[in-house]
This record gives sequence, C-alpha cells and structure tokens, in this order.
Amino acid sequence: MELLGVVSLLLALAGEVCSKPTYRKERVYQEPELSDQLHEDNTSFQYDHEAFLGKEEARTFDQLTPEESKDRLGKIVARIDNDSDGYVTTEELKNWIKRVQNRYIYENVAKVWKDYDMNKDSKVTWEEYKQATYGYYLANPEEFEDASDQFNFRRMLPRDERRFKTADLDGDMSLTREEFTAFLHPEEFEHMKDIVILETLDDIDKNGDGYVDEDEYIADMFAHEDGGPEPDWVKTEREQFADFRDINKDGKMDKEEVRHWILPQDYDHALAEARHLVYESDVNKDQLLSKEEILENWNMFVGSQATNYGEDLIRNHVEL
Repeated sequence: MELLGVVSLLLALAGEVCSKPTYRKERVYQEPELSDQLHEDNTSFQYDHEAFLGKEEARTFDQLTPEESKDRLGKIVARIDNDSDGYVTTEELKNWIKRVQNRYIYENVAKVWKDYDMNKDSKVTWEEYKQATYGYYLANPEEFEDASDQFNFRRMLPRDERRFKTADLDGDMSLTREEFTAFLHPEEFEHMKDIVILETLDDIDKNGDGYVDEDEYIADMFAHEDGGPEPDWVKTEREQFADFRDINKDGKMDKEEVRHWILPQDYDHALAEARHLVYESDVNKDQLLSKEEILENWNMFVGSQATNYGEDLIRNHVEL
C-alpha cells in the first residue's frame, strides 16, 4: 500500500522512464501474526506477552523484577481503559493489541511529523501537506512540462486530497497525529478501507468503467517484455480470477469483489487474543476486566525474570 503521494509519484515517474519489467505485484493486505511463538499456555505465556506488549517491549519486561512488571502493567491498564470507567472491555483490549502490533507505523509517523507540521501546532493542515509534498511542483510548473510528469502530478494531488478528507474525521481540513497516521497507512484503519479500494481501482481500471476485468487484473502484475508466452504463474492467476476473484461470474470485479480480494476478512488475531485474555482473567465472569483482575493474572499479560525462570523449569520438565 502506498504511504505518501510523493512516494507513489516518484514510483510512477520511474515507471514512465524505465521499461516495465516482468513482475508480480502484491496488493493483498495480510494481517501479520501477533507473535512467532507457539500459543501454548501450559508451557509458556510468551505468545501472550508478545501479543500484548509487542516483541521488543516483551523483551524489556523479561528483564524486570515481578514487582516492576506489575507496576508497569498497572500503568498500561489505565491507557487501555479508553473511557476511564475502571474496566477494560474486550474491544478496548483488542484495540490496544492492534495499536501495539502497529507500533512501528506510529514510530515512522513520528519521524516525519515535523516535516509536515510546519507551524508546530500539533496538526497537519491540507495546505501544509500540499506544500511539503507538491510545493516545488506548484511553484515551478514549467520544469514539469513533460506530459507524463504533468499527468502524474495532476493525478496524485486530487487523489491525496480525497484520502486526506477521508482521514479528517472532524472535517476541519487538518489532521491530528492519529488522523495523519490513518492518512499515511489507510490499510490499517477501518474507516479508510474504502479509500484503499478506490485507489486500487484508480490504478488498475485502465478503461475507466469502474470495474477490473481479467486483462486489467493481469496487467497490474505482469507485462510482456518480448511478447513471449505467459509464465505458468500468470496462467494460474487467470484461473484464480475466474474461480475466486470474479465472485458473481460476470467477467469483472466490482468494488466489493476488489475489497474481498485485497482486504480479505481473515481470522482476527487481535480479537481472538483479547477474548482469550479476558476469558482467562475475568474472575467474576462479567465480560469485563478490572485492574485488580488483570494484576491478579499479571504473568499472562507480561513477563519478568521470575516468570522466565519458571517457564524454563516447566519447559525442561516437559522435554524430560
């Protein structure tokens, strides 16, 4: 998925200069696993730790004493409880896990934030973004007289504006840090999914009829360099289009079929883990977790030097 209009633009311009290679383009968004560890609570809670904290933060907790781990966990609980009602719901826990797993995205946004928030008011306006991304082009249009360059700039600017307005939830034409993150990484936010679909159609639907036919689908992945035979994987993709992509068998994909293709509704790992943690920690079975319930079962949420030692003992016993 593209992150910045300027990145997409540079890639597009590069495509105009160089011959188009034979290649396979990956458009399908696959939600990554929460952890590489096996989810086996009878021998280790490491999967739960990495799901709840993220891999790097889980390693940090592994070096803490139990007291330090519980103290930090108590502070995390307050951050998870978005409505500050004293309880953590499954939804709040799921959202926390998703945010933790996407920590690298927020870190990347933090690195570029100052380049766009020019007046340092903790928001990025459309004018600020447009100036930072397209300012040179807008100020020096004569340097972009090549028809293909002009086309790409003129195409990307309204495309970015459409995405910007979708990310701007309060409609004030300025983005908070969270809204700007959704703007740069739309595939990670539910309210941005329609934009991902529209931009995919913009890229692939060359005849502008609002659909993706088989030839357009294949052309997005592969181009003949010498007019030779298609590779076997391309033939397989044609079969995939007919058998699975074109759900209603009308010879083309509409918006919903494109959504089904690039944003498949697979297993929700974060929701499953949130439900698991609630089930294992909810002492009074009210489907809510109090801070006390979480701290009572703290070693499932976070690790420490003590839990690592205990897990080593269990693991060694199982191996024997």
